[in-house]
Amino acid sequence: MSDQPAPTAGFATRLADGQWHRLYWASPLLKGGFALVAILGFILANLRERLVDFFITPGPGPGDGPGPGDNGDIVALVYDHGQTGVALLIIAGVLLLSIVAFSVAWRMHTFRISADAVEVRSGILFRHNRQARLDRIQGIHITRPFFARLFGAAKIELSVAGQDAKVDLAYLGSGQVDELRREILRRASGVQQQEAETVAAGAEQGLVNRRLHELLAPELDPSSAPAESVVRIAPLRLVGSLVLSEFTVFLLVVVAALILSATWVHHGLVLVLLLPSLLGSLGFYVRRFTKSVRYSIAATPDGVRVGFGLLTTSNDTLPPGRIHAIEVTQPLLWRPFGWWMIRINRAGHASSHGSAGQHHTLLLPVGRASDVDKVLGLVLPGLTGAETRHLVVGGLSAARGAGFTATPRRAMVLRPFSWRRTGYATTSDAVLLRSGFFWRRLRVVPLARLQSLHVAQGPVRRMLDLAELHFNTIAGPVRASLGVIDRGLALSAFESLSAAAVAAAASDSSHRWAEHPEPPTPAEHAERPSPAEDAGALEHPTPPEPLTIAEHPPIGRIA
Repeated sequence: MSDQPAPTAGFATRLADGQWHRLYWASPLLKGGFALVAILGFILANLRERLVDFFITPGPGPGDGPGPGDNGDIVALVYDHGQTGVALLIIAGVLLLSIVAFSVAWRMHTFRISADAVEVRSGILFRHNRQARLDRIQGIHITRPFFARLFGAAKIELSVAGQDAKVDLAYLGSGQVDELRREILRRASGVQQQEAETVAAGAEQGLVNRRLHELLAPELDPSSAPAESVVRIAPLRLVGSLVLSEFTVFLLVVVAALILSATWVHHGLVLVLLLPSLLGSLGFYVRRFTKSVRYSIAATPDGVRVGFGLLTTSNDTLPPGRIHAIEVTQPLLWRPFGWWMIRINRAGHASSHGSAGQHHTLLLPVGRASDVDKVLGLVLPGLTGAETRHLVVGGLSAARGAGFTATPRRAMVLRPFSWRRTGYATTSDAVLLRSGFFWRRLRVVPLARLQSLHVAQGPVRRMLDLAELHFNTIAGPVRASLGVIDRGLALSAFESLSAAAVAAAASDSSHRWAEHPEPPTPAEHAERPSPAEDAGALEHPTPPEPLTIAEHPPIGRIA
């Protein structure tokens, strides 16, 4: 077992040698030491006057009692009984024991990176062992909290397929985690041998220069990603998206209700209670802004790299084939500005909700249609061709058709506003769903990630000869479904897309992306069937034969 090495060449090779290694030397302080320092500072702040009297002035004489305001003060009680020295010894003992406990916990918290897994052992009395198989890694997330950046440390989180399964390495050297991430992703891609590495450019820099470089360096590593992000978010646009959000509407409704209540009852207490809520809401906006500013996204050899954050910076690498569903959304208040938001479903964050899972599932906080096209091109290169680009444009527009199947007019009974925008289109490797009138949505599901299809028909839809079509993926913020669709079209889609999904899953090799680095050539794209032809064929489907569950057991079911 070895200590933390210096940030020189071959760092990733040494940590990935299959042996057990310890975390960064400042890990105990960053994980719990700051709380101890804060408590100690609070105690010393209350004892400062007593310490001056203890070391400079003589002790209290007989009959001296507590001064005014000292009643009930534990510090005054200890001082008046002449136990100040004992109290200081107790504080020193607690501090010493805490340091010993943190040191032992640090020595017992080890990790190793082998050819096929990352394993972490921790605990003193109760030992814990967590393991992440490299072929199951869904993404690698690096977080650099502000105080950790001052100590040159960063946290690396490996998301593994499963119900919020992840393995944390907190903390490692900030200038070394990018190199280690590249090595882990290289092995996860199927490459077992790593080329020799050169000496890092900043290895010979001084401590202060290294800290300044780490604080000011861009979130995307220039050695593995383009120098500039393919999408830039202006701060004013980010502020506008937060102001014109659903939270603002909800907040205005609550404030209006409270003001009216205070007016009717003529009681100022309601307004006093309103002030903390307003301050808390302001804190919400500040947190959202600081966690979304400096957004960057770019393609790397190992997947899409997304970075964000002002004080606490984070970046997430999504290897190819790890995104199960994509949703492009436009709230009603964003429509005049042409803004859109992109969210995704990904394994390992199936039950992440709120701010805890936002940065793992939010791919684009706010962007224009051109930005959406660029991001979708990074995530699903098959949507960047000339024959499929019009589907993305049609999915974002309000026009009926535009390459998507049409919903019959009788669906107006269930979807009076959005029935014109409800439909789907297919490409060679994905299915696109569009819906919504007030909140426009375009959902994209890669066929290789589709787990099952579900066709349902209740009594009302049966009378209208309509059905529901659900595309089941892993749990997440994106729910891919069509609430109303022609019954014959739904059954036809069930049959064709079930077979296409099985074929796509069988030929998928994205989990070994290094073995197939080249994208399909234009000639190969030309040989694929046109999505417009597929959509046209589904506009007037032939009456399907009765389907049974046994026809497509791995993928489809009818309810």
